[in-house]
Amino acid sequence: MTSATSTSPTSLADTAGARVATAPPAAAETTVEHSSDRPLDLALTLGPLRHGAYDPTVRRTADGALWRTTLMRTGPVTQRFVATGTRTAVVQHWGPGAREAADAVPELLGESDDTSTFTPPPQVQEAVRRTPGLRMCRSGRVLEALLPAVLEQKVQVVTAHRAWRWLVAAHGSAAPGPAPEGMRVVPSARAWAAVPTWDWHRAGVDPRRAATAVRCAQVAARLEDAAGMPADEARARLEKVPGVGAWTSAEVAQRAFGDADAVSVGDFHLAGAVGWALTGERTDDEGMLRLLAPYAPHRHRVVRLLFLDRRPQAPRRGPRLSIADYRAM
Repeated sequence: MTSATSTSPTSLADTAGARVATAPPAAAETTVEHSSDRPLDLALTLGPLRHGAYDPTVRRTADGALWRTTLMRTGPVTQRFVATGTRTAVVQHWGPGAREAADAVPELLGESDDTSTFTPPPQVQEAVRRTPGLRMCRSGRVLEALLPAVLEQKVQVVTAHRAWRWLVAAHGSAAPGPAPEGMRVVPSARAWAAVPTWDWHRAGVDPRRAATAVRCAQVAARLEDAAGMPADEARARLEKVPGVGAWTSAEVAQRAFGDADAVSVGDFHLAGAVGWALTGERTDDEGMLRLLAPYAPHRHRVVRLLFLDRRPQAPRRGPRLSIADYRAM
């Protein structure tokens, strides 16, 4: 794998297969030419970072480019991803965080995702064959993964996505560079902590989830450090925040840490769906973990492949839950 990064025609250094260059200050753009030694599917790899079809931080344009905004330690950045081959991509960056984001492209695109020990169950072998470019992305941005996961706790996903869209639009910042209209950068930790009570309410977020989100924002610096810790330690740190449990930490680990083994235990439908897909029978969380145990450390990878393969879902029992609108309360 190589990632050639440039902001001017003059290359300054060659280290670990990456050419680093510097641009005059007015350029305000950094481009990475990423080449992998295995197939790369941008849409599948970066897909988990999108929270709903109208997420203002991710956009797919008619020319096939995938746009994403993020907030790095050095500032906001807009990224534009274009596949140039089955194993190559060009990633353009605009904004104060461009250099830092450019350096993180290989991790973001799953170059550290090791599938050499993965032996897929028969039920996903066809999905593996059809999606050779699927990687577990590693964003390294903990709060960006944590806040939408908190919003998704124990509510219908459409409600959580609507809240995420409203809050980012209201409290985020404008996307740097030539981003598509309407794109925003997620709020900073300070901005999340300062969201007034009535705005959580207007977004449809109940007081319990709002309080958890604020607590996460208040200790964001400590949580961001978890990205460099071993998986178990990282999740343990997240779960020290009241309101963050195993399901939420797993959702963060999948996106921010690139953890191919993090199973979202506690999901309302997941255990039944996994049991149905693997055995034709519903199961609970304990049963799901038993079924997935032989595939560690790739249990989350199996779950993703099961859903990519559009396997039949477990029959629903009982009436559908109505969508609660906390804005009307």
